[in-house]
Amino acid sequence: MHTKKTYTVQEATRKLEHYCAYQERCHKEVRQKLVSMHMIPEAIDVIIVHLLEHNYLNETRFAKTFVRGKFRMKAWGRRRLTFELKQKDISKVNINQALAEIDNAEYIEVFNGLAEKKANTMTETSTLKKKRKLIDYLLYRGWESHLVYEKAKELFG
Repeated sequence: MHTKKTYTVQEATRKLEHYCAYQERCHKEVRQKLVSMHMIPEAIDVIIVHLLEHNYLNETRFAKTFVRGKFRMKAWGRRRLTFELKQKDISKVNINQALAEIDNAEYIEVFNGLAEKKANTMTETSTLKKKRKLIDYLLYRGWESHLVYEKAKELFG
């Protein structure tokens, strides 16, 4: 029979300090981690307050880091970034602040680079199929539809 590991509030707090110091976390991830550690709701609240007071947990910082990382590494567009942050229960204010950090010129440059790279690697013979695949790919990545359709028209007529 397995006995589940139990933690005192101090042990759980230390563990969560390391968890948050290792990588930026949102409130939802921290709460889920504490629930998975079988902590009672009162203890969860105490620990989260501690993490907030000692700046281990900062949702604005998390949103900005998340947006920067996903935009630079995965080339996600604003719509995908917004969606993913909403899934993590990040406030609209923090989402908008984080998205505002993306430079518009860099945004368009990344979009054009991504679209052209994808267009050059497609093996479809039909222009219509190529256009459709490019559109689907870019929309899935969260790029705004007006940019996607203009680019598809530019590349495939």
